Formats: sequence, C-alpha cells, structure tokens
Amino acid sequence: MKTYLIGIDIGTSGCKIAVFNKAGEVLAAQSGTYPVYYPKPGWAEQNPEDWWNTICQVLPEMLQKAEISPDEIAGIGIDGQSWSAIAVDENGNVLTNTPIWMDTRAQDICDELNERIGKDRIFKLCGNSLQPSYTTPKIVWYQRNLPEVYAKTAKILQSNSYIAFKLTGKMTQDVSQGYGLHCFNMQEMTWDFAMCEELGFSKDLLPEIYPCHAVIGTVTEEAAKESGLCVGIPVVAGGLDAACAALGVGVLHDGETQEQGGQAGGMSICMDHYCADERLILGAHVVPGHWLLQGGNYRRRRCHALAGKGIWRLGTRGRKAKGRQLSGSDERRGKSNSGG
Repeated sequence: MKTYLIGIDIGTSGCKIAVFNKAGEVLAAQSGTYPVYYPKPGWAEQNPEDWWNTICQVLPEMLQKAEISPDEIAGIGIDGQSWSAIAVDENGNVLTNTPIWMDTRAQDICDELNERIGKDRIFKLCGNSLQPSYTTPKIVWYQRNLPEVYAKTAKILQSNSYIAFKLTGKMTQDVSQGYGLHCFNMQEMTWDFAMCEELGFSKDLLPEIYPCHAVIGTVTEEAAKESGLCVGIPVVAGGLDAACAALGVGVLHDGETQEQGGQAGGMSICMDHYCADERLILGAHVVPGHWLLQGGNYRRRRCHALAGKGIWRLGTRGRKAKGRQLSGSDERRGKSNSGG
C-alpha cells in the first residue's frame, strides 16, 4: 500500500526533501546545497539544473535513511523560491541561468514600463508594483540582452514548476507563483494577454495555470532513472515556498498570520478577499479562494503594523476598511523556518 508523501523545497541556498506519513509526521528529511552566482553587481543567478541534480542526489539517500521503498510513495509536492525566470526550449532544456529573487539588473526596464504603461494600471491588474526582483522585467531583459535565448524560449517556468517538469515532462504554472508576472490578474487568477502584449513579450511564453493542489502528471521513466523514484507517482503543481509554509503551520483562514525565517524571511497575512497594498506583496495562497499579503525583510515591519493594529482589511490602494481584527492567540498565529 502506498502510504507516504514526499515534499521538495527549492530554496536559495539549497534544497530540502522530506518524507511524511499521511498523518503529516516527518519520517526523514535531508538537504543538499548548490551555489548562487554573482557575475556582476546587482546580479544573482542560479542554474536550475543544479537544483535537479541535487534532488537526484539527496532523494535516494533520504529514502534509504527512512527505510522506505520508492514504490511506497503515494505522491510528491514541490515548493520553491519566488520570481525565477527559467527560460526553457520546447524540449525543456534550460537556456541560461535564471536571475533569482535577489537580482536587480532590470531596474531600468521597470522604470520604462512604469512610465509607458502606468504604475496604477499595472498595480490595478496584478496587485503588485513593478520592481526588478519580479519575473516580468527579467523576461524583457532576456529579450533585449539575450535575443538568441529569447528566440529559443518556449516557456518561462518558476522554481517549483521546473522541478515538476523534470518529474513529469509537463510545463505548468501554479496559481501562487503567478504574482511574479504583471500580466497575471490577481483577482481572477488568470493571464491577461492584453497586458502581456503591453509589457512586450509573447503570451506563448506563459504556461497553463493550475491550482496548487492539482495533479499535473506522474513521474516519467527518465525522471525515475535519474531520481530513484518509481514510474507513475502522482505529482502536484505545488506552490510558492512562503505560501506552502503558511499552509504547513496551519494558516488557512482569514486573518491568520505566519512568520518565517530563512534567507528570505518575512510575514504573511491570510485573507479570504482580494486586498492589495503597494507597500507589500500580494499573492494567491495555496489554499483555494485565499490570498496572502506578505512582507519580506524590510516589508515585514509593515505587515507587523497591520497585524498589530488589526487593519489588515485594506482597500486596493491601502485604504482602511471595516473588518475584524487579527487574533493574537496561539491558535491563529503560525511560525515556520521556511524560505530561501
């Protein structure tokens, strides 16, 4: 009987893999590291193939440690760091290192797009301001600075969706990582192809969007040979690391909060309604029908202020609205040590 589940986390400094029973108890966990490259000031890159190679090394070791056979695995979920821009060709080959969430090389592109399209129009659609750390300007940067890469690019993937592709052969986009692209309609959870054209890149680069819990495929023969898994294990789309961490500590309902450590620490407030603030980061939760208003590093202070004052119900431009306050009880607060 297949009774165990595997969770894979693609962090900034390394990957972490754990095996769980169906009660949610961790039976074994192991991690592996990979480098971040800093070729120029303001640049921060990783090679997604490093992520996959590390997984293929760590995963068999972890299963052996847990004394669990691969044929006992019932399913696999993946979470990952935000705002990658993994350019792959039609066969899924990585065409260049991906700028990661710390990369700020595309500031001039953000300035230009904000001026030409309008900051307000962009924010109204996606609930986030256009900044160089997001995926959007990195795609345009490829187009202008690596035209040979852009010409060969079939899809732009995120960290978890790249690993999901390596496992299943299917290119996807989970809903919680949609916030990295400013052609993502944050209220409807769909692509806005008209905005995509205004931003200046092809809509064909955007994978089909899936709920985070959706099974997108099963482990292929090639992936099984490389990773030590069994063919046919179901794989779900997965989601953003911070959103999965929020789920893991029980932040499921409106007003519940989570703080996380790690290289990209922050705070998240769960909401059952659309609520954007230009000073913060808004994304879809991995829990259907919910959003997370997040503050990473310096933005965390703003989240603390909202939680402390109980004014997390903001209008779409930071306007205070009526709503119940956040509870300070232990049952409604979560802490985790996830993140890059």
